[in-house]
Amino acid sequence: MEAESHDVVRFWERLGLPGIIDVHTHFMPEQVLRKVWAYFDSAGPLTGMEWPITYRYEEEQRLSVLRSFGVLRFTSMLYPHKPGMARWLNDWAADFAARTPDCLHTATLFPEEGVELYVKEAVENGARVFKSHLQVGGYDANDPLLEGAWGLLAEAGVPVVMHCGSGPAPGRFTGPGPIGLLLARHPRLRLIVAHMGMPEYAEFLALAAAYPEVRLDTTMAFTDFSEGFTPFPADQRGRLADLGDRILLGTDFPNIPYPYVHQLEALERLGLGTTGCGPSVTGTRRRCSGPVPEGPARAFSGNSQERVRLLSRAPHRVVP
Repeated sequence: MEAESHDVVRFWERLGLPGIIDVHTHFMPEQVLRKVWAYFDSAGPLTGMEWPITYRYEEEQRLSVLRSFGVLRFTSMLYPHKPGMARWLNDWAADFAARTPDCLHTATLFPEEGVELYVKEAVENGARVFKSHLQVGGYDANDPLLEGAWGLLAEAGVPVVMHCGSGPAPGRFTGPGPIGLLLARHPRLRLIVAHMGMPEYAEFLALAAAYPEVRLDTTMAFTDFSEGFTPFPADQRGRLADLGDRILLGTDFPNIPYPYVHQLEALERLGLGTTGCGPSVTGTRRRCSGPVPEGPARAFSGNSQERVRLLSRAPHRVVP
């Protein structure tokens, strides 16, 4: 592990960074995480392929690994697959954030009675980012039960990381069509499209171009693993630089079938101008345990001649 940490740290130090902010990492109740891992092990229909978990460690060791990589801020992406589960997950996530100061307070939701109330409570209690998983949850983002929650999150400016693309396997309500309908009603919703929207990359990039509040995260995109079954189209690369700091760094740690550094190297090898990883921020790696700017992880700058961005100066929100 020491050698691996050295590789990650050397990567961002070489680029003049104080560290990394990762908007897509998974921490959840242990019994839930074990079931998630068991599903990956079974190569179930939502994955459809072998998916070895590289960082299959206990919670404290996973936290130690991220910190040894120089990850300054991360999330606890968690999601329900049935009614009655989201509030319990939110209670766990609030406690996790309270005892893990470098984790951005994460919450989730599900189309059910009372969803607007517990979303409001989570925001009032300090939730900085939400997670929505349309594939695993098997729900439509346009379910009328969610309408009030989306409006509340849009008004509060709290971003939602949403697995809405149809990869690695489609769900009943995945794809760009339903998301276009959602954004038409809530254009101010700060949606972060997980996994760059794979495999519907072009369509989700078009939605980001049409709606200024939409971002995308790089989670697993551009890696050898993902390129093997859903390659990013070469004719869309120019759009990455056009969107600039609206493309955010995400990794899917710990549920990735390759070393963490490979995600960073996959971004660098895109060759979008002079490659680097971010504007300077107030704070250094030594301040990892203390207050640092809680801005987004930026994967690409707005100018292809500038550096790839993984950090932000934004002082108060996950997305500026």
